[in-house]
Amino acid sequence: MKLTTVTSKLLIGSTAFLFGSARFAAANAAVAAVAQPRNAVTQQVTANNGTFAAKAKTALAALSSTVRRLSDPHALESAFNGYFAFKTEHPDQVKKPYLYFVDYGLPNTQPRGYVFDMAALKVVDGPFTVAHGRGSAPAGASIPTRFSNAFGSAATSLGLYLTKATYAFTGHSGGRSYQSIGLRLAGVSKGFNDNAGPRGVVAHGAPYVTPGRAGTSKGCPAMEPSRAQRLLPKLADGGMVFLFAPDAKWLKGDQWLDAGVN
Repeated sequence: MKLTTVTSKLLIGSTAFLFGSARFAAANAAVAAVAQPRNAVTQQVTANNGTFAAKAKTALAALSSTVRRLSDPHALESAFNGYFAFKTEHPDQVKKPYLYFVDYGLPNTQPRGYVFDMAALKVVDGPFTVAHGRGSAPAGASIPTRFSNAFGSAATSLGLYLTKATYAFTGHSGGRSYQSIGLRLAGVSKGFNDNAGPRGVVAHGAPYVTPGRAGTSKGCPAMEPSRAQRLLPKLADGGMVFLFAPDAKWLKGDQWLDAGVN
């Protein structure tokens, strides 16, 4: 009986040891399984950062000499960094290679808009005059200094936008209505322009924008009507827009200009 009891205890002890070892091994395997994807994600983010940064530098080297002097030496670099950072993070959303860039650090009497082909690395059009929001500058001022994402502000919102569909736009100027092509915009710079859609901020043509001077809009980056008719269909449904100004708060806070991956 004693021998049987001892043998039973040894068997029970061995079974418990084996079960415990199995649980320990399973736990280690689970930890390793969790750790591996995290390491993989970290490596992927690092690779993405390197990829978009390299593409931005290549674009800057190819295009900077074709662009007139801007309000800030880093304006174009900011635009290209933002463009490639968003495209790297959301490749399925950026379906076209076109980028509409505006430097709102320049006055409305100077051409300050460009459309770039970011695949061919060439200027599609520009520079040309572009309107800013009437809420972004006092009456008579040519350079906007106030930027807002708020409803009712009639101000320009800085940052990166993804283009949506075109539509038949109706506007008002000088007490008269006018028709033009419009391009819906979705702001992707959180906190700075993500109210653009609900606010009705779009790209469109406007009779108050001429080759020599741009009037003011309700926050829309409006251009000459004939240019809008030519460019906006090209930009629609997956192109991007980048509205720049040397505004310290925005430059510091826009996630696409800093981290690169949202």
